Amino acid sequence: MGVRTKDPFEEMLHRYRGLLFTLCSRFRHRGLDTDDLIQEATIALWRARERLFALKGAPQAALTWKIARNAVVDTLRRIEDNEALPESYDQREEDHSLVEELHEVIAQLEEPDRTIVRMKLEGYSYKEISQHVELSEKNVSVRLVRVKEKLKKEMTK
Repeated sequence: MGVRTKDPFEEMLHRYRGLLFTLCSRFRHRGLDTDDLIQEATIALWRARERLFALKGAPQAALTWKIARNAVVDTLRRIEDNEALPESYDQREEDHSLVEELHEVIAQLEEPDRTIVRMKLEGYSYKEISQHVELSEKNVSVRLVRVKEKLKKEMTK
């Protein structure tokens, strides 16, 4: 009886589910449900999975964001009865402001949560993080789940 391992794509989606939710919930008011937009983003990520698997940590997160954002914008543009995106819409500016907003929220976290989040975004394992912050791996995992929920609430306000 072998150990069943998760599909790498499923693991990646699980890792970035908060990012996808935040991105898609920002566009839901433009005519589509958040779940519909997440589905479109997931399809685009599936198509780019090999490129994504070649990266780790922050570069992988950045490319995931870019691919998902482009898929959402393309989906919105395809919908005829949807309001058009304004001519002045600048994806780079929006990305930059969202990244800044995320960093501001992370900076407001108390230690060791701030360090845990930053190290996880940089691709460190739970074991490496636990050694650095001198907490158990389980405690790091629990704190990270709680912080993700807190970040998700802050980013969707």
